[in-house]
Amino acid sequence: MGMKIYNSLSRRLEDFEPLTPEQVTIYSCGPTVYDYIHIGNARTALVTDIIRRYLVYKGYNVKLVQNLTDIDDKIIKRAGELDISTEQLAHQNGEAFFEDSQRLGIQPADVHPKATEHIREMIDLIQILIDKGAAYVIDGSVYYRVNAFASYGKLSNRKPEDLLAGARVEIDERKEDPRDFDMWKAAKPGEPSWDSPWGKGRPGWHIECSAMAMKHLGETIDIHAGGEDLRFPHHENEIAQSELATGVPFARYWMHVAFLKIDGQRMGKSEKNFILLRDALDHYPTEVIRHFLISAHYRHPLDYNQESLTKSEGALRRLSNCLDALKQYDTEVGLNERTDSPLQHAVEKMKTQFTQAMDTDFNTAQALGTIFTLVGEVNKVLSSRHEVENSVFAEAYQALSETCQVLGIYNTEAQNSNGNIEAKLEPLVELLLEFRQDARNRKDWETSDKIRDRLIELNIEIKDTREGTTWKIVS
Repeated sequence: MGMKIYNSLSRRLEDFEPLTPEQVTIYSCGPTVYDYIHIGNARTALVTDIIRRYLVYKGYNVKLVQNLTDIDDKIIKRAGELDISTEQLAHQNGEAFFEDSQRLGIQPADVHPKATEHIREMIDLIQILIDKGAAYVIDGSVYYRVNAFASYGKLSNRKPEDLLAGARVEIDERKEDPRDFDMWKAAKPGEPSWDSPWGKGRPGWHIECSAMAMKHLGETIDIHAGGEDLRFPHHENEIAQSELATGVPFARYWMHVAFLKIDGQRMGKSEKNFILLRDALDHYPTEVIRHFLISAHYRHPLDYNQESLTKSEGALRRLSNCLDALKQYDTEVGLNERTDSPLQHAVEKMKTQFTQAMDTDFNTAQALGTIFTLVGEVNKVLSSRHEVENSVFAEAYQALSETCQVLGIYNTEAQNSNGNIEAKLEPLVELLLEFRQDARNRKDWETSDKIRDRLIELNIEIKDTREGTTWKIVS
């Protein structure tokens, strides 16, 4: 059986066939960096991380792009409230996003494009749509003609009269149709702006992702991922402007992650009931938070509560104890002849069922179930003292550790060796952090970001605090 993905566009499970065999392109909508991310935002980022990990595990060559929206109305408003520049606010919160993501064990994307670094691409895309009659200019602002795209609404499956509900639109009597959305906003006094053929201004929210996705992944991408709240209007508008401009499908598969809830209500900043990811990670280990966030299928809502997190803590304790008991046999794979033991059958069954679960729309809840079923079988054998070939224990260890690394719920490398490695690396890392701090003091964000990114690539987590910058080795 091949892989199947639930496509939000067709609203059904589809066979997964990337545009180019053995290669997968993924675009994941990243944060608008006006504040720290909350744990609901983290669920979407984590799901994307696991999708990528699993595709690599399956042998695909994956290119992941995750953007940062570093200019929009919320950023301008928050910067004004804090009396700092939008650039400074976006950089501080962008750094915090990378720091929090790294703490959660999320591997960096291949490219993290920023909206402000792709103004030229946005202007070019807008001009194409104007030339095609799909956009119009009014007093230096540019609007997209929703009526120009015959299949507008196909992703959200909304009727024309319902298409304004939930849309992030401004009341503007100058527009031809209330549903038309802005792609370029004429400059207002005191706001950041860029030159364009239509006068000074800044890009609208939706055009940013279309331009960045096509810049780094081409006109058609394999998977476009994001939170459920982005299906309309953001992703609907991305489709409309991208497909009218290019004449080809923008994304082959659309994946949307369900909301995280708290006390039965959707978690969000607008609801003022959110928990920051960094605060959650201060109270619970990385693996516990990851286990909790993938304990339900990504398309199913999940409630953040003490009981669920306590269950995740207990489950991870069982898993860690089992793996620690098996670790001593790791070097004995293949040293003994294979035996026809029940445990060996359980190992093979787990590997098959894990793959089946993940191949069926990345069902992490079922995948976790297969892992803990094997943990139970291993514990039975270990406690019963039945004679089992060491090579079978070694195979169980490798099967469990490999699948757990796909989900990011067990750090096999760091259990014993990080202390010695950190001691050896400390002088070099501290020197690099001094250079980075000097760059930050000079507002040389490019150099600061480069040092941070290279440290992340080396699995070194850094955290900026009021007392200074701390670091540690992570998986």
